[in-house]
Amino acid sequence: MNKFVAYVLAILTILSLVVFIITRQDEPFTLSSFRVYQNLITTGIGNTIIVSIVSLLGSLVLGFIFYLFSISKVKYLNALTDVFTEIIYGTPLLVFIVITAFVIGPAFGTYNRNAMGYLALIIYMTPYMKNVYQSAFSSIGRDQYMTMDLFGFTPYQRYRYIIIPQVIRILMPPMMNNFTMIIKGSALLNVISYTELYYAIRVAQSQTFAFVEGYILMWVLYLMITIPLSQATKYIERKWAL
Repeated sequence: MNKFVAYVLAILTILSLVVFIITRQDEPFTLSSFRVYQNLITTGIGNTIIVSIVSLLGSLVLGFIFYLFSISKVKYLNALTDVFTEIIYGTPLLVFIVITAFVIGPAFGTYNRNAMGYLALIIYMTPYMKNVYQSAFSSIGRDQYMTMDLFGFTPYQRYRYIIIPQVIRILMPPMMNNFTMIIKGSALLNVISYTELYYAIRVAQSQTFAFVEGYILMWVLYLMITIPLSQATKYIERKWAL
């Protein structure tokens, strides 16, 4: 049995299990009641993707800054990075979103909860992105720097031909894994009434009372977003491994 056939059989097995579970329910399964809310759900999907992309890019920038702080010779910057990382690691994302939107934002005169929700995701993912940079740059050994010095590489040549290709090879897979984590974490923005996928489905559920069907629809839609990302991650890992 080749790999393709094995995957086809695995997918059919899961689908068969899902169909069996649905058909065994006491009440008939239908998603027809959600058709009225199609535009709202579509908007929720779009907003989920937008907030995830913005949070990814923002955390990449802020994560690199904190990576530079962590390797700085200034002890204060090292300590600031460590304290910041421990605080984020010890705080649930839901709690951090609420504090950012309802406490930190108003303290700075900002009451735009959607913007503060974006900011909360960016800040929360920053230590994880910092760790990605740390792993990527630490993969370049001292012997490689010695070799570059031996051959008289210019700074441009070092980064263009040696450092950046290696960093990208290691950086991409965990970065995309973090992107998937951001997408799933964006569901917690419903606490500030941001119209992402989870919030849109919850609004539809409150009107249709089709709670089980709504959660199944939500599950399928999240999988439609995250599974392609997971496959893209595997593709990148194979591509850069060559």
